[in-house]
Amino acid sequence: MDFNAGFRKLMLAVLAVTTFFLSGGAASAQQVTGELGSPSATTTIDGKQLPPPPPKFGGVIKESAKDSRPWWPPRIVAPKGAPNVLLIMTDDQGYGVSGTFGGVIPTPAMDRIAKAGLRYTQFHSTALCSPTRAALITGRNHHSVGFGQIGELATGYPGYDSVIGPENATVGEILRENGFATSWFGKNHNTPSFQYSAAGPFDQWPVGMGFEYFYGFMGGETDQWTPYLFRNTTQVFPWVGKPGYNLTTDLADEAIRYMRELNAAAPDKPFFLYYVPGGTHSPHQPTQEWIDKFKGKFDMGWEKMREQIFANQQRLGVIPAGTKLTPWPDSLPKWDSVPAVQKKLDAREAEVFAAYVAYTDHEIGRVIQAVEDMGKLDNTLIIYISGDNGTSAEGTLVGTFNQMTAYNGILVAPELMQALHYRDWGSDKTYPHMSVAWSWAFDTPFKWTKQVASHFGGTRQGMAISWPGHIKDVGGVRTQFHHMIDIVPTILEATGVKAPEMVNGIKQKPIEGVSMAYTFDQANAKAPSKRDTQYFEMFANRAIYHDGWIAATTPPTPPWLLGTVKLPDVDQYHWELYNISEDYSENNDLATTNQGKLAELQKLFLTEAAKYQVFPLDNSVLTRLLTARPSAVAGRTDFTYAGENTGIPVGNAPSILDRDYTITAEVTIPEGGAEGMIATMGGRFGGYGLFLTHSFNWWFKTRLFKNVGLGLLILGLFLVWWGRNGKWRARFGYALLVVAALGLVAVFGTRIFGFGKSRPVFVYNLLDLERFRWRAPALSAGKHTIVFDFKYDGPGPGKGGTGVLSVDGNEADRKTIPHTIPMLMSIDETFDIGSDTRTPVDFTYEVPFRFTGTIDKLNFKLGPEQLSAEDKAAAAKILAAARD
Repeated sequence: MDFNAGFRKLMLAVLAVTTFFLSGGAASAQQVTGELGSPSATTTIDGKQLPPPPPKFGGVIKESAKDSRPWWPPRIVAPKGAPNVLLIMTDDQGYGVSGTFGGVIPTPAMDRIAKAGLRYTQFHSTALCSPTRAALITGRNHHSVGFGQIGELATGYPGYDSVIGPENATVGEILRENGFATSWFGKNHNTPSFQYSAAGPFDQWPVGMGFEYFYGFMGGETDQWTPYLFRNTTQVFPWVGKPGYNLTTDLADEAIRYMRELNAAAPDKPFFLYYVPGGTHSPHQPTQEWIDKFKGKFDMGWEKMREQIFANQQRLGVIPAGTKLTPWPDSLPKWDSVPAVQKKLDAREAEVFAAYVAYTDHEIGRVIQAVEDMGKLDNTLIIYISGDNGTSAEGTLVGTFNQMTAYNGILVAPELMQALHYRDWGSDKTYPHMSVAWSWAFDTPFKWTKQVASHFGGTRQGMAISWPGHIKDVGGVRTQFHHMIDIVPTILEATGVKAPEMVNGIKQKPIEGVSMAYTFDQANAKAPSKRDTQYFEMFANRAIYHDGWIAATTPPTPPWLLGTVKLPDVDQYHWELYNISEDYSENNDLATTNQGKLAELQKLFLTEAAKYQVFPLDNSVLTRLLTARPSAVAGRTDFTYAGENTGIPVGNAPSILDRDYTITAEVTIPEGGAEGMIATMGGRFGGYGLFLTHSFNWWFKTRLFKNVGLGLLILGLFLVWWGRNGKWRARFGYALLVVAALGLVAVFGTRIFGFGKSRPVFVYNLLDLERFRWRAPALSAGKHTIVFDFKYDGPGPGKGGTGVLSVDGNEADRKTIPHTIPMLMSIDETFDIGSDTRTPVDFTYEVPFRFTGTIDKLNFKLGPEQLSAEDKAAAAKILAAARD
């Protein structure tokens, strides 16, 4: 190469770099590798604007390609040395659950992180599932991002509409645009419930909020054996054909597979993996292997367990010296007062819950081990949070084998039904939850439980963080006061990524959290917290923390009554006051002796509430529940479908609760008959189904049966002829002739008399407590109209009624039932037409039970809801608690 040619090439390279920087593609602090314009060139970005503006073309374009020079824009990569991030959070676990923080349930995976890093003893949630999760992934208070409550209770106020707006980019969005591979495994509960359907929009789904890959469930809970599961935006059914399947293991398998594939494809690309399994939200459904490990471990009862946890916490140093164990509440039974049979059931409930905790932690451990096996553990920031709120108190005072009963106001399940499920508690035959007394004890040393935002029993979470080489005080304890909103800024500081000012052309709200990275330095072990103020609010129950003090309202009613008690006006709540720098467990109320401090904090709460969209305070659950929300089916009373259509979300399906309704199915039955599901909602734990029973004659008409019958006939005749001189041959031949003859009789009998033909049946499953069935005669080939008409004995919730099943205008069966499901037929078991996708509503078939005829037309006509204002208010209060 001559000097002039080399000089020209150098000048062109300098010009390309200058052009790139001046175009906004990078700033002087950014890191560029490789020759700009080459396919291997990479760059970091300043992150102020996401995505960054595209750089100007730096090559040369002439009329001919031989006179032109190509130029590739550099690939955006994460800052040099940026760690991978594994963010883990379990569900419904209070401070005293994990063994890492003194609990009696071993959690070795969390222990591993704590021993390699730090434990945090004053870390907080919002007291409820989706609000906590919204705060966690945005770095902003839950009201600031529209999640002042769960999405199912969204109202048309900025703090409560359940929409994470484009001005609140998630940590997934930020890291993705900065060169990270982003993924989400497990529970969502941050997509508005009115956007769950295939109609979208999908901008509020994980894949629309910056997470390139999602594998998990959409709502607050799901059955672990047959989950309502999505890969990105497509419903999937991985348990089909897999006996023993459990979502807890599946989530770990999927996360490990994803990381391995990512490592194979782009080993240098850092990942941000958000891992949030369903454990231990109800239903408590671990595998039998794990349940067996805890047999007899809770026979001591909840009070003794609480004392053990408290002693463990003192020994581990995760509560300060001098901490008092708060008193056992009078509203909960003491163990000695519980009857012997109930004690056995209660102990079983705790065994299953403990198994679920340990099982979930074990699978988390597999994910962590996979990171190490890939050689990436030394450059991975791991944050492990035990629970998104306190332990759930939604299981009633005695626990329940089917949480759907509690969701419908049955606060004491029949003892016989409970006892019958003792051995299979936690299996696919149950949808269980435990007694409130266990929940209170698992929140040791604090008062209250999940849903109670005013007290640490609802908001204090154990957390461990590890980052090899950066946290040197391994095994240390940190006592600084922090909150979920502080996780995003911590991750951004650790990765060297800045919070953006603009995302997709939208100016961003400031991140409201503060980084906790300062606590990683051993010199700051006792440093004052950089968070000096934090408000809490949920359903008008509220608190305000400031500089070691907290003022909190007294819950006017406990959450385990599921909203059945009248609430006072929001300005009439009683307030408590605690100096938590001296009183860690909120045991000594100072409200009467320090009214000045209380008034100061109450005023501060109003300031913070106005700042973060907390107003209007609202405990009128009815208004929230019944408020109109965007929906494709709102107000509709006439629904028409054709053909097979499965996976329609509950919110988009016709609701038959507390009203008259008529279901009309126009079907075509082929020659030989048909069978299968026509329409169903719900499943094993409550719902209904209109279907044709299994047909025992269709296979008589198949070519296989005819060939087998003919073969048996010929073989029998041959053996009879051959066996003239041998008795055994003749006898065997006669036996075959008898079998063939019986086959012929079966064919003619079913053809002439209809024996074995499928019959229309309507089944109403009353919460797995009782099933009611209407039956019609067998259908011939051709077109038929099947009608189920139900007249409700209202007004009032859960009343009975009379159902009539008719075929082609002729009444076939009439039955009056004493009760119906009053409020909630299904959490996430979808409305299915033409097959059944999850669990069977009746025991006479197995899913998917696809309809083998043709559904020409299916119509639902709904009468008006027969509930008075008082009925709606009572129902709304129960549903508000149930729908988390």
